[in-house]
Amino acid sequence: MSHHQDPIHSPVEPTASKESRLAKPSSPARQALLKGLPVIERRIRLGGVSTAVLEGGEGPPVVLLHGPGGNAAHWMRVIPALTARHRVVVPDLPGHGASHVESGEMDVETMLAWLSELIEKTRVSRPALVGHLLGGAMAARFAIAHGRRLCRLVLIDALGLSEFRPAPEFAGAYGAFVTAPTEQTHQNLWQYCAHDLLSLRRQMGALWESFEAYNLEKARSASQQAAMSQLMQAFALNAISPTDLARIKVPTTLIWGRHDLATPLDVALTASARYGWPLHIIEKANDDPPVEQPDAVVKTLLSALDEAKAPADHESDAGTEKETLR
Repeated sequence: MSHHQDPIHSPVEPTASKESRLAKPSSPARQALLKGLPVIERRIRLGGVSTAVLEGGEGPPVVLLHGPGGNAAHWMRVIPALTARHRVVVPDLPGHGASHVESGEMDVETMLAWLSELIEKTRVSRPALVGHLLGGAMAARFAIAHGRRLCRLVLIDALGLSEFRPAPEFAGAYGAFVTAPTEQTHQNLWQYCAHDLLSLRRQMGALWESFEAYNLEKARSASQQAAMSQLMQAFALNAISPTDLARIKVPTTLIWGRHDLATPLDVALTASARYGWPLHIIEKANDDPPVEQPDAVVKTLLSALDEAKAPADHESDAGTEKETLR
């Protein structure tokens, strides 16, 4: 799948209000990553967060939440296919990317209120909520508290389903990058985030340089460092209790990279068996299938989202049958 298309005008029009406006030009690396995507970028004030949001497409709504230290552009390889059939809303998490925390704490209650307001102000009614890594932990918490506001939950290599205990080699590379973000420590970390980094870099071509540059630019930002630390502490380091997870009533799908070193596949297998959530395994992927294996992720997402349009079929979703996608 090509992760960029020729520029098209999104049918989504920005809301004319003091709290919502088209985003101003951002860093060159971010511009390069977003160039040609079928979205508009605007800024919405949500509580104490000036939030950068990508929007595009028409159809049943989908909200995508990225992982720690990431940004909305981390979904760039799946956005074109999703916007062809869905209204897609992709924020930068608070303190990440081009979103700025202006006031307030980033605890669970405040962040769930932020997400609730995002859904309200982007005018999406009962969206499918898709969360990756940290975004998955946030999405699960939202489904526990506000499940009736969603039509479906999709967790991609989500944190929060167990205590965060990554493989030692991943933990070492992650810690080194957070402490000293350089091209070398970024490459070392992505050796473990991706199953085949060389292949991924070939697929992305010149965009890899912009991807790396923007990751480094934001990782060196004191505000993102603080935000990531607070959000990881609030949502991802400790496991959500099984009692709370059992309260998720909205149909839920798991998507997992077979070789995830941050949250191993066994975590997903256990959750699938315990809660009856269908699990789809993405081959040749570690913890970032949307970047590394976008075709397989899109195929699974579209299938899950199609099921969300047929409520009568939800009961048949339960079970632990697994599909392997390449």
